[in-house]
Amino acid sequence: MYRKGHYGVSLLVFAPIAFVLLWFEQTNLAVVTGAAMLWLAMLPDVDHHLPGIPHRGPTHSLAFAALVGGAFGAAGVALSDALSGSQTGVAALSGISFGVLGFAIGALAVVAHLLGDALTPAGVNFLWPLSGLTYSLGLWAADNTIANYGLFAAGVFATGAAAYLGVAL
Repeated sequence: MYRKGHYGVSLLVFAPIAFVLLWFEQTNLAVVTGAAMLWLAMLPDVDHHLPGIPHRGPTHSLAFAALVGGAFGAAGVALSDALSGSQTGVAALSGISFGVLGFAIGALAVVAHLLGDALTPAGVNFLWPLSGLTYSLGLWAADNTIANYGLFAAGVFATGAAAYLGVAL
């Protein structure tokens, strides 16, 4: 997938999270979570810039998702500690909750990218380094303009619907 397609898949993964956060009146967390997932949407493609790392290799695996999730989980705990004396609504969450949210954001952003790439014939090796199997649905080529813009439109629609329902219900 290309950037627009990956953004769309990230928004599709984020939509139910947005609904739940908005349902519980956590608007700030919903915005931060959505922004972070979009910011991280292309992170696995950092392998294009790393010498010796093949494209759709280690950075396109569940192990990398866990690594990124762990880093964001640790950042969430650190942020909670930094905000512990503050009067912000965000600080009402405990360090563990911030850690879990951080892990979820980091891991889900990478998993969303992997799901987008699994739609293409090249697929991804979800289980690297445990397996060499590549998983692919082979629905369309990564450069398919209709697929990329279609996923983007679907993601925007799903997130908008989730936001509307999360606030309206």
